[in-house]
Amino acid sequence: MNNLPNLSDLKVFCVVAKRKSFVASADELGSSPAYVSKRINILENNLSCTLFNRSTRHVSLTEDGKLILERVANILNEFDELSELVNNPQNTPTGRIDIVSSFGFGRQYVAPILSKLMNLFPKLEIQFDTIDHTLDLIQHGIDLDIRIGNDIAPNMIAKKLLSNYRILCASPAYIQKFGEPDSLDDLENYDCLVVSERDQPAGLWKLRNYHDESSTRVNGRIISNNGDIIKELAIEGHGIMLRSVWDIAEEIATGKLQHILTDFWQDADIWAVYPSRLKSSSKLKTCIVFIQTELNNRLSHLNLLERGQPLPKITPNESLLTEKVFL
Repeated sequence: MNNLPNLSDLKVFCVVAKRKSFVASADELGSSPAYVSKRINILENNLSCTLFNRSTRHVSLTEDGKLILERVANILNEFDELSELVNNPQNTPTGRIDIVSSFGFGRQYVAPILSKLMNLFPKLEIQFDTIDHTLDLIQHGIDLDIRIGNDIAPNMIAKKLLSNYRILCASPAYIQKFGEPDSLDDLENYDCLVVSERDQPAGLWKLRNYHDESSTRVNGRIISNNGDIIKELAIEGHGIMLRSVWDIAEEIATGKLQHILTDFWQDADIWAVYPSRLKSSSKLKTCIVFIQTELNNRLSHLNLLERGQPLPKITPNESLLTEKVFL
């Protein structure tokens, strides 16, 4: 290695690794694709290795590039922490943070919370994306994943934000027409509405009760990665769905949906997941604490629910949910 790599070139490398395109990276950096390509070539010469496999349509990390990415991310994070310590002694969150979450939960809860967070900390810049699949946070340069589901990679740090679980439910009209299933095995005789959840294969429902765990293969006339679509189809009487209590507690409480096979549930808590390299980031800690506090305020009724028990009903004057929709 003849020369030490330039810090700005390392930042360009991380952006290209995330975007997998010189053109898209140039757009994010406010430069030209030729400039991005030149800086990557210089960095590869400094490191004496090839960082990317290049094609006419996209670029991908080489094995050397994958090994270097996590180390580079650590270096940049430590530099950002040092810069924040010197220039921001009061630890007010500043700079950019990349956050992802699922479609429905991200729109209904995370987005309005981030709006409030931005009002409190005007120097904070947020990139927020909703996704329907699990991403490698390090490879995609993501700082924080607000995730529903308990399947978390061992190289990530996870902080539980709120208790949540999934239950089986259908409309009263569907149950009246076809009857309620007597067991999990009986579900194969019913129309099931399947959501492509990030943490489980479509059509395979893993549930448990207080005695054991079971996996049930279900038949679905429709599969969607959009939970709102599946919920509306369930309300309209098209079948049985497995859905988080954060999303359907109000519909069950008001009688639009009926909780069935109430002994069974699927653990699906709400987590803040982030790479271990960010464990000392004061900016990230502030965001996580704020998000957790707001979620507990907005979804406090979840703490009253008990797994393996029928969800409660409410009178017409009561309300379970507040500040649900992001306007």
